[in-house]
Amino acid sequence: MTSTEAEEFDRVFQSVYLTFHRRDRKHSELTAASRAVLTHLGLSGPVTIGEAAAHLDRAQSVVSDIVSQLEDKGLLEREADPADRRRTLVWLTPTGFDRLAADRRVLSTELLNPALAGLTDDERAGLFRGLRALLAAPAARHGLARHHDDPPPHSDRKDER
Repeated sequence: MTSTEAEEFDRVFQSVYLTFHRRDRKHSELTAASRAVLTHLGLSGPVTIGEAAAHLDRAQSVVSDIVSQLEDKGLLEREADPADRRRTLVWLTPTGFDRLAADRRVLSTELLNPALAGLTDDERAGLFRGLRALLAAPAARHGLARHHDDPPPHSDRKDER
């Protein structure tokens, strides 16, 4: 790829981002603290509030308040630890997994779906093939972040414990 091609890709990429980026309403956003708790649970699995607090380097009372708020929104649930009934674990609900996945999205599926539907099957396949090839290129493997390797959250993870 020449410098001119790289510059053209940069211009097109910016246009795609500006056209299709998420446009969340303020009331739908997670706070940073709530996002941190959901993300930690999504990656670690069920934990006690104390374990989450230790990992997040926050007071247990603070994490307990966040968990209660997320539980009220239906994003988390408390359950007895099957290995030790004296312990209570917190875990994502299916709605919590869905919310975490939606929060991670950069682009709006509501905007992308009709645009992608307007492409032919060959155009869509070519678009995805080209983007995957770009990500698989040796130079891309040395990038700072490999977000496409992040494990996707699954609403059925509860059953995988």
